[in-house]
Amino acid sequence: MIPYGRQTVDDDDVQAVVEVLRGAWLTTGPNVELFERSVAQAAGTRHAVAVANGTAALHCTMHALGVGPSDEVIVPAITFVATANAAVFEGATPVFADVEADTLTVDPRSVEARITPRTKAIVGVDYAGQPCDWDALRAVAAKHGLPLVADGCHALGASYQGAPVGSLAAMTTFSFHPVKHVTTGEGGAITTDDDELARKLRLFRAHGIATDHRTREQKGTFLYEMVELGYNYRICDIQCALGASQLKKLDAWVQRRRAIAARYRAALPAIAGLEVLRDRDEAKNAYHLFVVKVPAGVDRAGVHRRLRELGIAANVHYMPVHLHPFYRERFGTHEGLCPVAEREWERILSIPMYPAMSDADVDTVVAALATALA
Repeated sequence: MIPYGRQTVDDDDVQAVVEVLRGAWLTTGPNVELFERSVAQAAGTRHAVAVANGTAALHCTMHALGVGPSDEVIVPAITFVATANAAVFEGATPVFADVEADTLTVDPRSVEARITPRTKAIVGVDYAGQPCDWDALRAVAAKHGLPLVADGCHALGASYQGAPVGSLAAMTTFSFHPVKHVTTGEGGAITTDDDELARKLRLFRAHGIATDHRTREQKGTFLYEMVELGYNYRICDIQCALGASQLKKLDAWVQRRRAIAARYRAALPAIAGLEVLRDRDEAKNAYHLFVVKVPAGVDRAGVHRRLRELGIAANVHYMPVHLHPFYRERFGTHEGLCPVAEREWERILSIPMYPAMSDADVDTVVAALATALA
């Protein structure tokens, strides 16, 4: 079975983890700082705050912006549920904006139409590794005096107008789940250039306590103070050693993803009715996913089932968040709220995309798609 995504862990990654396991610090130690510096360098920012996972990263951004029960946060309809859930964690109401049909990234016109006096922030999602239309989103945010958060969990290694994803918004979140560009097993990070936001993020990830164990050890003191209510969203040195080792290979892995995408783009148009998402001219896609659209009216579930029979583990990313039962029941969302997202999601399939795929694997996927659609 060729999976839709899979991690690559090399001997040097294993050795980095073993060295930490044999060392003095398993958590809140020097490898966390090393990893954060590496993430910040990849993102082109002054700060990176490493946390337990990508969902924790999103939650941290909402808290740092002071999002609360009277607020609304605009998010795309097509994204992983965590993007919207993060606002709910802080008691806010997620407001769903529609997406562009050809990229499935959030439509800035829909974002502006959803702004109300209660809007606290806008979240853009770099869907499948493709940066949003950040120029248009920044213009909308500036016009209404709103902060922008980038959910870059799909897009480490991507860029927009020459600037790396991670540096395009007030804060950017990343995920290091095994199917992402680099992995820490589970893990996440937030990047920012804002010193005060970085301080708030670090406080929130550690129970609201102003110092960590390593800092107190260095100062020879036992005293710590909890100055606000936070969460235990820390990441450990074992994970960070793996992540720092993996980040050394990020550029090569993203280049391989782009080569796989180019091979797909050259072959897939020969399959009648199949469509691929548009790449923005002003952006460089990191291709966390490669998403295709089956022809309108075709039974996608049947295509998915046939692909599995042929050894291809395709997936679907994602059902529009506002159609999930929780959001229907809690917030009264419904069909018709985001018509483009609702129409397009019924056609999309994520086909295999990960750096270890061979050209022969890619050709196998293309042939299987042709067979399944026939």
